[in-house]
Amino acid sequence: MEIPVYLFTGFLESGKTKFIQETLCDPRFNDSTPTLLLVCEEGFEEYDPSAFASDCVTVQTIENESDISPLKLGGMRMRSKAERVVIEYNGMWQLSTLFKNMPEEWMIYQDFLFFDATTFLEYNQNMRSLVVDKINNCELVVFNRFRDEYDKMEFHKIVRAISRRTDIAYEYAAGRVEYDDIVDPLPFDINAPLIDIADGDYALWYRDLSEETDKYNSKTVRFKCRINDGKALSNRDSHVVGRPLMTCCIQDIRFAGLTCRFPGGSDIENGRWIVLTAKITVKKHKLTGRLVPLLDALAFEPCVQPDQEVATFY
Repeated sequence: MEIPVYLFTGFLESGKTKFIQETLCDPRFNDSTPTLLLVCEEGFEEYDPSAFASDCVTVQTIENESDISPLKLGGMRMRSKAERVVIEYNGMWQLSTLFKNMPEEWMIYQDFLFFDATTFLEYNQNMRSLVVDKINNCELVVFNRFRDEYDKMEFHKIVRAISRRTDIAYEYAAGRVEYDDIVDPLPFDINAPLIDIADGDYALWYRDLSEETDKYNSKTVRFKCRINDGKALSNRDSHVVGRPLMTCCIQDIRFAGLTCRFPGGSDIENGRWIVLTAKITVKKHKLTGRLVPLLDALAFEPCVQPDQEVATFY
């Protein structure tokens, strides 16, 4: 039996409790379906179960991140006989703790993130890794307590540097809500005969290629990259090319690489930087069924390492 999970994340006093309370007071959602509400963070605002639209909600508290385990979560659900789970997650806990320890039958149906707009920029500056962790996974981020004098672009850029798929909403006083409609043009021409990727745009291009792979089928690109096979390249036709990429901090740097075929092989030494011109072919992966880009080298030439070796979004 698949158990739908409705996940609400954000830092203390960001508006999670208020939103969940209103949701459970709405009979369109709280329609007598047995529900387990897991509270991982207790703020100043408390739940009022007597106001819920039905009495089929069981509230359980998880006080420590170490208490999250498949056995404990599964046991809570079984005892409550819940057919769905609502989670108010602690903003100071990594989401990977939850995702790795959910029972197999639990499936995230919705992931909403809440920020207090009056403190968001400070949180982003001082706890960037936690902000990235939450925005990376959510489908909607809500900036509560937004004010007319705030610059939406300042908030928009931070979210878009992490995720281009996340919807953004700004909630003002008295409940007025505005949805983000800022258009983000790519810094390169996707329709050009040769898509030239500047040094500072590799991260944006790599993410766009990963998220909208199919639109790059049969496109020709040119970019600066490093050979990163981990082995000597003699007598090999396919090599990994790319750049180190940092999303939020030094600890999360990873190599954002792509497979490229070099006809007849090549004698480029591993770790060498090159300017690569290649044609992209999009194929479906045999095991995962996902679309993946494969590159065929048309031309390449050695080059010096860029001034900023690690690609970033900002």
